[in-house]
Amino acid sequence: MIKKWICEFVGTMLLVIFGCGTAVAVNSYVNGIYGIALPFTLLVISLAFGLVLTALVYTIGKVSGAHVNPAVSIACLIDKRMSVLECVEYVVLQILGGIAGAAVLMLIFGSSESLGANGYDTLSALQSFVPTMKVTAGIAFLVEAILTFIFVLVVLATTKKENCFSGVIIGLTLALVHIFGIVFTGTSVNPARSIGPALLSGGEALSQLWVFILAPLVGGILAALFYRFVLSEPEEVATAEAPKAIKKAKK
Repeated sequence: MIKKWICEFVGTMLLVIFGCGTAVAVNSYVNGIYGIALPFTLLVISLAFGLVLTALVYTIGKVSGAHVNPAVSIACLIDKRMSVLECVEYVVLQILGGIAGAAVLMLIFGSSESLGANGYDTLSALQSFVPTMKVTAGIAFLVEAILTFIFVLVVLATTKKENCFSGVIIGLTLALVHIFGIVFTGTSVNPARSIGPALLSGGEALSQLWVFILAPLVGGILAALFYRFVLSEPEEVATAEAPKAIKKAKK
């Protein structure tokens, strides 16, 4: 179990370092110096998140499953792929890993002003470029819930059985949701990815953090329920319930 804890901690830390780190580097430095257009930077950041997750799936995936995301872990709990205790342990280590990743970025960039924190309203890129477009807390919540729903659904569907392409599919899906969501909220779909940067940046990002904790959890739970009761084959559900039936029979 300790190996799983280490993998989830290190994996989430690396996700924040490479994903959020790329966002900070591109937005604060490259874009600021060279004036590169938003569509280009958006694609680079999206690929950074997708590629690092792909790498994690193929490295630590065999040990911990490479959840590196509380929304994924809770969805796996609902789909009976892990116990409550194991899920809690995963979530705690993921959050600590996200904070560690943000701390590394603060050390590298020498500032906590911008660590790739998520945000809406004045922190939204879309609202900055189009002042008439108001990205409210409600819109941010809806966007994050929808994006997390599709991401977690893909994770559950591609990892139910052994699939050598699951890492690529999951990574591309994360890149996809970032392409859509970055302009609205910076794209979280992962509370652990959001908590670290917000805690160390403070200010408005910290006050808006609740959206990027609750919305991904709601999206992940809905995805797990949809997968379990709509997409899963009847025999899969029966197989998942079998261990409980055996235990009851023994009693």
